[in-house]
Order: sequence, then C-alpha cells, then structure tokens
Amino acid sequence: MKSLPLSKVYQLLEPGPVVLLTTAIKGRTNVMVMSWHMMLEFTPPLIACVVSNRNHSYAALRATKECVIALPARKLAATVVKIGNCSGRRIDKFEAFGLTALPAARVAPPLIGECFANIECKVIDTRFVDAYGLFVLEAVKAWRDPVQKNPRTIHHRGHGVFTVDGEIVRFKSGKK
Repeated sequence: MKSLPLSKVYQLLEPGPVVLLTTAIKGRTNVMVMSWHMMLEFTPPLIACVVSNRNHSYAALRATKECVIALPARKLAATVVKIGNCSGRRIDKFEAFGLTALPAARVAPPLIGECFANIECKVIDTRFVDAYGLFVLEAVKAWRDPVQKNPRTIHHRGHGVFTVDGEIVRFKSGKK
C-alpha cells in the first residue's frame, strides 16, 4: 500500500452520477453541476446534496426551498463541463448552452429536456446548511425520457477527469 493524500479521498468515495441542479428565483432560472449527493431514504425518496454558499444557486435554493435534479447522459458530458466552468451570475446557462427548460409540475425550477431523468424536489431540512452546505431534499415528482434508452451516466473523478458507467451486472439475491 502507498499513502494517498487526504485531498484525494473524495475521488475514492464519489457518491454517484454528475447531475444538474436547476433553481428559479424572481423569474430567473439557473443550472449548476453537482456531484456531491446521496440517497437517504427510499420512501419518501430523500436526497442529501451539498451546494456551496459560493455557488450562484445557493441563495435561490435557500430562499425558495425547491429545485430539480436532472440526470444527463454521456452525450451531454462536454456541455456539463462547460456549465460547471461558468457562473449563472453572469449568463443565462439555459440559453448559453442550448438547454430546453420544461415546466415542472410541483416546483418552479424547470426540468431539462435533454436529460434522461428529472426529479422535482423540495427542501425539507436545512439544519446542516450553515455548517456544511448540506440540504435534505424530498423528491415530490420524477420524470423519465422514454426515448433515451439505457443512458450512461458520467462520474466525476476530480481535476477534469470523468468515468462513464459501463457494464450492467446482475446477481441473484438467493431469495426464493
């Protein structure tokens, strides 16, 4: 074994696919890239996510307590990187990157038409926001694009490196 710098630990425990988080406040929408999230509960679906107070989306999420988590497939990877490398303070990212904002059913932030799935969420717990930027969300409506079959998600490995999910493996649980 070789010692690993502690600054690289997050690369070992990457929590899941890179997602896009949309917010809306005072008629203005925004989209940011997020990879720090995890499921907390099955029913109702609860999701924890970290949004830094340095992100433009933070103030909208904190004020409105709602968002959409959109899941991009591999074909959007280059666009996802571009979205993550600029601020919504300066540009309208939907317009700049040709994203289709679709109306959500239960929240004000839009769905992203190019993504294979969208999850409408409401913030239900903010106890860890000040200390860690951690919001607990409840999924209140979910959407899936039936046209996008077997989408492959992207996973952040750090410093501009990503992996793409690959082979699906099924194991029998042993239950009868």
